[in-house]
This record gives sequence, structure tokens and C-alpha cells, in this order.
Amino acid sequence: MKAFELSWKVAAEQDGMVLREYLKGQNISKAALTDIKFQGGKIEVNGHEETVRYIVKQRDKVTVQFPPETCSDGLIAEDGPLDIVYEDDYVLVINKPAFMSTIPSREHPTGSVANIVAGYYEKQCIPSTVHVVTRLDRDTSGIMLIAKHRHVHHLLSEQQKRGDVKRTYAALVHGRTEAKGKIEEPIGRKSSSIIEREVREDGQYACTLFERLQVTDDFSYVQLRLMTGRTHQIRVHMAYIGHPLLGDDLYGGTLERINRQALHCRRIQFLHPMTGELMVFEADLVDDMKRLLK
Repeated sequence: MKAFELSWKVAAEQDGMVLREYLKGQNISKAALTDIKFQGGKIEVNGHEETVRYIVKQRDKVTVQFPPETCSDGLIAEDGPLDIVYEDDYVLVINKPAFMSTIPSREHPTGSVANIVAGYYEKQCIPSTVHVVTRLDRDTSGIMLIAKHRHVHHLLSEQQKRGDVKRTYAALVHGRTEAKGKIEEPIGRKSSSIIEREVREDGQYACTLFERLQVTDDFSYVQLRLMTGRTHQIRVHMAYIGHPLLGDDLYGGTLERINRQALHCRRIQFLHPMTGELMVFEADLVDDMKRLLK
């Protein structure tokens, strides 16, 4: 299995920089440099191994070879279906079905996205563990972004902090919503539960935008954009304004029409971590939500 590595040519304006600072400018984190030093990676300049104290010169070729990654003992690699929307050497975009956990849990130790992706990596001889960038609840379907290396995960996490990773969701909610709205309410863990969240003053800032696309006698079809990424954010915010998701009995929805929360990640947009190219991927609504709309 070939180690993950990146290479650059030193530009004229970078001549004379200390290698440590040069690599910082290439978004190599301190944690990554520590791993490279102690976990089996290496840094080469023009084919010769160097320390971070080396002074770079114009036209030097700098290569960083990252240590190989291994899955944790608790992650069992499994064979299973994986709906791959896009893949290259750096990222994996999948369409997750409902009733599939993102990572293993005590209640569902197998069959998760992480289990299946780990098995896929083994088959493809990809020396990495699973780095989930955009996590989805077990019952939520749709687009998920996974990084194929720790450094790529770091770059995409930085994008998330800047708001460059944008997700659009589709949901069916009880009642007739306003035509559009913005919900800015802090979200925190409910004191009486380890799972449930709620709007509370001491919670973390959270912002959700929504727009009504269609309405029936008793529910609305809405499109939502997350401006932040709090746990259960859409479910908590919509319940807070009196429109819980259909099928979301944890937050006040009923199971009469659908046996899961009617939530689907329809679209994701991000900048490719290596090329900077704008990447946009979409996934159609799944059948259970489509049936209700018909």
C-alpha cells in the first residue's frame, strides 16, 4: 500500500524560508509534523530526507510522506453496499440510506458507514482509517462527505470553520410553515438525556435557514440550509418553532406516515482540498419521502 504523500515546488518568493514555516504555509499542521516525525513519515527535499530546520531554496522539490494509518481496534471492516457518488485519491462522497449509522455504537456495533468504508478501503488497499467530515443521524438519508486521509480531513475541517462546506437538506414537517425563515437559537444537551438536545441559553450558537417548497393539508415540504453543524440541529430547531419533522417522535413528530424522521441531505458543496475546485453533489429524495409528496 503506497503511503499518502504530497509534493510542492518552492517559489521565488519562498526562497530562504525555514522548512517548518514553508510547510505551515502548505497547511501542514503541527500535529501532522509530530506524526511524521514519530510515527513513520518523512520529509524530503530533492529526494533527500531533511529536518524542519532546513532552509528552502527556489525550485526545491519538497515532499511530505505521511505515516500509514490503521483503523482502531473497535472498527470492524465489513463487506457491504456502498452507494458512491464521487471518489478520487482524497475524498469519498456517498449517498447514505436511512437506518444506517454513521459510526458503530453500543446499540449498532456493525453495519455502519464506517464499517463498510473500512472494508472498502481494505479491498482497494487504501492505507487509511475512516474520516467522516459530514455526519448524518442514523435515520437521516443522503449525501455524506468522507476524507480519505487525516490531513485531508484537517483541510476540510478548516473549510467547515470558514463556512465553505455547505449542505442543503429536504424535510417534511408537521403543519404549515412560513414561506421562509431563519432560526437562530443556541442548542445544548438536554440535562435529563444523553441523546436529546434542546434550545437553551447556555447552548452553542446555531443557525438554520428554511424555505417552504410545497404544502399539504397537514405537512410542509421544506428546504433547509445549515449555517452551523450542531447535533440534531434541524430536528431541534424545527420542533422549537412548532413544526417537528414527520416521523421524529424524539422531538414531537408522529410515526403515522413514516417510520423515521423525514430528513434527507440533498446537496453538498465544498472546495476540493487539493485543487480548490468547487465541488457540488446531489442525491434525489428517497422513496418513502417521495411517496408522501405524491
